[in-house]
Amino acid sequence: MFERFDELAKRAVVAAQDAALSMGHDGIGTGHLLLGLTQTAGPAGEALRAHGVELRQARTTTAQALEEAGVEATGGRPARDALASIGIDVAEIQRRADDNFGQGAFQFPRPRFSRRALNALELALHEADGLGRRDIDTGHLLLGLLDQSDSVAMRVLDTLGVDREPLRATVLQVS
Repeated sequence: MFERFDELAKRAVVAAQDAALSMGHDGIGTGHLLLGLTQTAGPAGEALRAHGVELRQARTTTAQALEEAGVEATGGRPARDALASIGIDVAEIQRRADDNFGQGAFQFPRPRFSRRALNALELALHEADGLGRRDIDTGHLLLGLLDQSDSVAMRVLDTLGVDREPLRATVLQVS
């Protein structure tokens, strides 16, 4: 599926991963995807900004929504502890990778997509197909998020006072 993502959509997914890592989360959820879209140019970023969504407030609201949903910021501790129990020193691997390939070249663990986030990505594919588009752009990703009624991303938008239907119309207009 990712091969159909245009460059900005790929950047949004990487930004979502970076958001999850920077928040200490072991998974990429719909809230992280929303953050990735908020900070990326393209139809989704344009539509979100037109509806008053700014990165700083979205990040704060997402952190609160994730905390309320019981998502812990473990920073990958369970995976590191499991590897340490069999004698693998992740910190040493990280130091060596940084020395050989540059700072931040090795990040562990790599956050996985939550079930809802994967579903949003699949819905984005259906949105693109339904609009007769080969490439999946950031607008399609946002439409995929909007198709999920009860997700962290939708709670964030609700908290920020964003009406979903007008946002959807704006995305379709700018895509």
